[in-house]
Amino acid sequence: MAALLTAIAAAAALVVPVQATPPGAARPDTPRPLAVSQVARSVQPGEVVRLDIESPVSITGVAVRAFDRNIPVFRLEEGRHRALVGIDLLVPPGDHAVTIEVRDAQGRRATQVHRLTVLAKSFGTRTLKVDPRFVTPPASARARIERERARVAATYASGREAPYFDGPFVSPLTESVRVSSFGVRSVFNGVPRDPHGGADLASPTGTPVRAVQAGRVALAGDLYFSGNVVILDHGAGVFSLFAHLSRIDVEEGARVARGDRLGAVGATGRVTGPHLHWAVRVSGARVDPFSLLSVTDSSTQAAPATLP
Repeated sequence: MAALLTAIAAAAALVVPVQATPPGAARPDTPRPLAVSQVARSVQPGEVVRLDIESPVSITGVAVRAFDRNIPVFRLEEGRHRALVGIDLLVPPGDHAVTIEVRDAQGRRATQVHRLTVLAKSFGTRTLKVDPRFVTPPASARARIERERARVAATYASGREAPYFDGPFVSPLTESVRVSSFGVRSVFNGVPRDPHGGADLASPTGTPVRAVQAGRVALAGDLYFSGNVVILDHGAGVFSLFAHLSRIDVEEGARVARGDRLGAVGATGRVTGPHLHWAVRVSGARVDPFSLLSVTDSSTQAAPATLP
């Protein structure tokens, strides 16, 4: 027990032991407990939680699972790993388990549970008037829409597990006005639609749209509802989407660095005026893009995990 307490103190955080060792008993054949710290603007639907995982002993692998999804984990340095966990718009409030499994060089495995207490969040409603063909598409457009949905779904399923990025994410526009927030319920021409899966940033047509982080151009093209679109795969389960562009300045498969020009603000697709629709997915979860900026800001400090 003394050895376990020493490991916990050295990690400088509260941890949940996988298995307690009675005094005088043999050391269990598992790696020692982890220190898990989290960073989050808030723990609510549409938010990103950054988990920093530290081990007091050398480990060769870490696997994380949350909300019935496998969460990519990347190594920061010896003994330190990180995972970005997205809380989707539709996640109900309550306690949710994040399972962390580690293994060491001897093949021993241990599982530890980190608890996320998701708080309820209310989203507003926006009412918009748009071209009727974007509310009730004509029969001639329906096959195209289905093809594009499948293409976007395949894009989100094709991400690289290792990160392309290093450092904080940034805004795609140097100046803009947020005209519609993440998560609001959209009503187009009196017809309710799905919650808004991104943030709308108003800026004049032609304003450069820049990469929020390093990545690969996973999709670039014209989609029925979204107009000219670029989707970046940043690795580690993170994707960003930029829609309604007036022009596209990158090609699919190209590598981009943070700040590279992707295109320009426009009014293509289902819009009421020039703006950028910026959306982010983290391991399949729809999250507020500004939440991702918050948890990757280098000035943000991690908080020790609490016991469940």
